[in-house]
Amino acid sequence: MDNAEQAAYYFNDLEQLLNTTQVFYFPASYREAYRPEATNNANVLQRSEVLKKLSNNKKKKIIVTYPEALFEKVISQKTLKRKTLPLKLGENIGLDFINETLFEYDFERVNFVTQPGEFSVRGGIIDVFSFSHQHPYRIEFFDEKIESLRSFDVNTQLSISSLSKIDILPNTSKISFSDKRKSIIESLSDECGLIINQLDICLDRLGNLFKKAQKQFETLETTIQYPPETLFLNQQGLIDELENKSLLLINSSEKFNHHEKISLKQSPQPSINKQFDRLIQILNDNHKSGFENFIFCSNESQVKRLNDIFEENESTIHYKTGLCSLYEGFEDLEAKLACFTDHQIFERYHKYKIRSSVAKKEILTLKELTNLKIGDFVTHIDHGIGKFGGLKKIDVEGVQQEAIKLNYGERDVLYLSIHSLHKITKFNGKEGHIPKLYKLGSKAWKILKQKAKSKVKDIAFNLIKIYAKRREKIGHAFPPDSYLQLELEASFIFEDTPDQSKTTAAVKTDMENSKPMDRLICGDVGFGKTEVAIRAAFKAVDDSKQVAVLVPTTILAFQHQNTFSKRLKDFPVRVDYLNRFRSPKDRKKILEELEQGKIDILIGTHQLVNKSVKFKDLGLLIVDEEQKFGVAVKEKLRDIKTNVDVLTLTATPIPRTLQFSLMAARDLSVIATAPPNRYPIESDIVRFNESFIRDGIQYELQRGGQIFFIHNRVENILEVAGMIQRLVPDARVTIGHGQMEGNKLEKTLLGFMEGKYDILIATTIIENGLDVPNANTIFINDAQRFGLSDLHQMRGRVGRSNKKAFCYFITPPLTALASDAQKRIKAIEQYSELGAGIHIAMKDLEIRGAGDLLGGEQSGFINEIGFETYQKILEEAIDELKENEFKTLFDKKETIDKINYIKEVQIDTDIELLLPDDYVNVVSERLALYNELSNIKDEEILDRFKKNMEDRFGKIPPQGIELLNTIRLKWLASQLGLERLIVKNKMCVAYFLADQKSKFFKSKVFKQILLAVQNNSQLFKIKEKQTRKGLRLVILIDHIDSIKALHKRLEIILKSK
Repeated sequence: MDNAEQAAYYFNDLEQLLNTTQVFYFPASYREAYRPEATNNANVLQRSEVLKKLSNNKKKKIIVTYPEALFEKVISQKTLKRKTLPLKLGENIGLDFINETLFEYDFERVNFVTQPGEFSVRGGIIDVFSFSHQHPYRIEFFDEKIESLRSFDVNTQLSISSLSKIDILPNTSKISFSDKRKSIIESLSDECGLIINQLDICLDRLGNLFKKAQKQFETLETTIQYPPETLFLNQQGLIDELENKSLLLINSSEKFNHHEKISLKQSPQPSINKQFDRLIQILNDNHKSGFENFIFCSNESQVKRLNDIFEENESTIHYKTGLCSLYEGFEDLEAKLACFTDHQIFERYHKYKIRSSVAKKEILTLKELTNLKIGDFVTHIDHGIGKFGGLKKIDVEGVQQEAIKLNYGERDVLYLSIHSLHKITKFNGKEGHIPKLYKLGSKAWKILKQKAKSKVKDIAFNLIKIYAKRREKIGHAFPPDSYLQLELEASFIFEDTPDQSKTTAAVKTDMENSKPMDRLICGDVGFGKTEVAIRAAFKAVDDSKQVAVLVPTTILAFQHQNTFSKRLKDFPVRVDYLNRFRSPKDRKKILEELEQGKIDILIGTHQLVNKSVKFKDLGLLIVDEEQKFGVAVKEKLRDIKTNVDVLTLTATPIPRTLQFSLMAARDLSVIATAPPNRYPIESDIVRFNESFIRDGIQYELQRGGQIFFIHNRVENILEVAGMIQRLVPDARVTIGHGQMEGNKLEKTLLGFMEGKYDILIATTIIENGLDVPNANTIFINDAQRFGLSDLHQMRGRVGRSNKKAFCYFITPPLTALASDAQKRIKAIEQYSELGAGIHIAMKDLEIRGAGDLLGGEQSGFINEIGFETYQKILEEAIDELKENEFKTLFDKKETIDKINYIKEVQIDTDIELLLPDDYVNVVSERLALYNELSNIKDEEILDRFKKNMEDRFGKIPPQGIELLNTIRLKWLASQLGLERLIVKNKMCVAYFLADQKSKFFKSKVFKQILLAVQNNSQLFKIKEKQTRKGLRLVILIDHIDSIKALHKRLEIILKSK
């Protein structure tokens, strides 16, 4: 095919029509010759898979490719066979042999496998990511014998399916260049036929690529150099190889015009443009002419939509439907066949599905973000801030236990049991701020915590009061969806993601309730929040209510006006906007018509909250990026909000806005699923280099795209535009910045959005809201001058379609930057995966310090106690308020079903409870597993945890099984009101609550315990024991040799009647 996109669509069509797994996509592995660092591992893997399949001649195959992929020569089948390690279930081969072979194949040994070319060894298990399969393999040994072969998921590290045999293949693009390479066409058998779409285009493309490779080769400075003809296919090479092949050329070529010509009597699907009367007419005419009509739909809901439309027509319509997502419809005059596609009928966006990524998501998980390293500061909720000293083995009465070492002031050391991991969190204060370490037992921490708690309680009290006020108000209950609402949603050109559907449903439920809605939608840049807002706005207008859309910037007002108007153009809805660029005359007219109710949706900046703006009947307020508004605007918003439905959208989940939701002062929806077929944006940190900038721009222009170039200094923006014009003289360059006249700026941006310009040189005015799906390359000059969320927002301007997008952060050498700037740049490059917004916000917390984000008043506390601890105190304060001051406000469903009289159960024992080093040998992973275990709350999750452990590390040793049993024991003890269990010398002393006035001692459970002890006096003894806290009630249980045995004994109490 002509290019990668066309090849991908064709591949998809063949795969669906033929319903076979023997269709393969053969992509290019990099963008530029002699630039190995730009290699795409996912594509290398797909290429290797195809080569592997070609070695098996028994099955017929179809391979779909394009010039850039043909251009790269491949290794021979002989070399491939020599470099493949086949493994079979039950084979005696030995772990050491595989280990050595993998090193020889240039695989890298890591702790956990996440991308092709890596392997790890854990006891008798080898994980390896071969270049022959989209998932890595897990090989489990029993002595020298392969006992199990499985594929597994890189993100969860859990098994997917069992296999009987596998092939381990190294990176075929890196196999020694001294091995002779040949074109993929040469690797095909003689009987293989070739279908080429526009051969002349293919030859031109190869010619250009080869010339570029020759130029690159001349600039190489390495001693070992392989000339282009050994690595790449040129025009003549392809012509020579085609001479002896069976060819079918679509569109004839000058080079092969002696071939027989075949005329195909086919034509594309006629244009429908959502005119269903026209479609019905075409279908009926086809039927009369003896044609069979097929309408291919991508899903069942589209089939239903079509059937519903046709049912309204009284005449019989002859057609069949099929579930198949084809690129385009066609008519075949000879076969008397007419095929239509739903996306062309409804003008929906159609996307191909290609496996684009095999590697682990580049973003760190929150678990990894909070991973502890030796020397990190941690906050213990009871003892304050200490320094993490790692996992240590300690001797407890002759038995080894694992504990966490924490260093405090004046060289005090605390060893924290792995059962109390929930008590510590990583300290996240302001970057560079070194917290004070107190001596253990010092009162200073207690005082500080108390002060923070009372302050936090005040804030929480005020927020919940606002929430209570809203709960008491009666707002407008919107009716269920009308036919028009369903039609609007069906006309969305993209397919809804699961999160989008869930969020839309939640918003509608809120709107149909008489209590005013206050929902925050948190979703990354380009994940479809605006579509949810449009649907909510339409629902309001459909019920004769008006909608206000409040946005932080002039550009966003303009963009939303465009988006809302386009989406609602087929419906009786009037949309207008207000910003500083509107003339006084326009402004006056808009305000008059708004008050008269002639304008349904008004979009605007902070001017919308002015007293002069009067709505006839406001039903819904949509606020975009609330955190970007000043305090004054937020105060005015609060007045509007109390009895109007409010929907807030945010792309950067700044923790302050997240806290509102955390506190149940606002409902939260998260759109975390990327739209289908979106690629992560490839982000690179680069020096300022004219030839690099020219190459990046030319690459984008060659694939028909547009480019943003961000330069945030108006004083010399013209010079930058001049330089860009000099580098690419044929490009249409324009400039946009906030100091331009309003009309001129709007005209410029509209021109760029409509494709009249190729390159937009702009300031950060484009940061929020400019949506140009065809712009897929962005250069950000002096990137070190921007904040993390600003960089994330600007990068989000590209990658809004199914094309691969590129973002280049132009900075001085990193060593010349301040440490904060370095961290920002490294973080933004690291988090290039889709949906990285939450991680950006977390990293921002570390760099800027949470205090800066939460307002000065709180910053002191946060820098002293750490952000996570602040969050914990906040949640405690809210729980207390919910249980006491606001008890009547919260629904019963928000209170805990079972009354838990104990928040934490402490276990002291001489039984060995740990994960041994030789079972989980990576300390950070062991700590993460302990952490995960301590947060498990039910049997189902504990059982899943056990299965996952066995899958990843093999059979759990006895001391690990006992560790899992302690979790069950804690749950049971908590139900029985036991807050401390001492299990030593085969005896257990179980302490009841210290608080003698607790309601527990009047509960049914306590009466049941007394009865059980009385009826089983040989198993339990109850007595009072003198302790430092006074007299305590305890149960004595003997003959206990394991945690499991103790759990069984205590279960007797629960089961007794």
